[in-house]
Amino acid sequence: MSYPNCSKRSKHGEIEKEEAIEKEVAVSIISKKPVIKVAAICGSLRKASYNRGLIRAAIELSKEQIEGLHVEYVETAALPMLNTDLEVDGRFPAEVEEFRQKILEADCCLFASPDYNYSVTPIVKNALDWGSRPPNVWAGKAAAAVSAVGGGRRAQYHLRQIGVVLDLHFINKPEFYMNAHRPPGKFNVDGDLVDSDTKEDLKEIMLSLQAFTLRLQGKC
Repeated sequence: MSYPNCSKRSKHGEIEKEEAIEKEVAVSIISKKPVIKVAAICGSLRKASYNRGLIRAAIELSKEQIEGLHVEYVETAALPMLNTDLEVDGRFPAEVEEFRQKILEADCCLFASPDYNYSVTPIVKNALDWGSRPPNVWAGKAAAAVSAVGGGRRAQYHLRQIGVVLDLHFINKPEFYMNAHRPPGKFNVDGDLVDSDTKEDLKEIMLSLQAFTLRLQGKC
């Protein structure tokens, strides 16, 4: 006895299965969060700086625990002090051009800095000023600020004020400033963040920055 329709049904079933898989993959791709690029800037030049350690921790968190977030440390030490005489024929010094391009390509920014005399550090202010030269590369971007010492909150307030004229939009909550010098130690001798509770607080900051960036870009 033959069953002429069996092979047809089987083939039809395989086609339906393939179409279902393709649809599932397509939905997965569409629903996947877009990758948000974060330009991370440190306000301290010390190699073992705790604030630099916060940036390294943010990079680690973005790779291991936060989908759709890519954090890149952007070096500022090579930037010359702002001097418009260095601008020739509408061009900036090579170090400045490279820095500005990285900020321009980023979706948002993360600043990790202590305070110097109740304000932002010179390295941060210089970077902000170079980026603000026309055309302003900070404009329209989301931002977050973290500090490894309690006094950093004062620097953060000044940073927010500067952000107004730069059209740089800082998240309001949560705030992040800690006292790394108060025991128990939260960083190792190399300046790496090792405290799990602080890492969770930093993760909350990064998630908030990610969500706010997507909202500013109209992607959520």
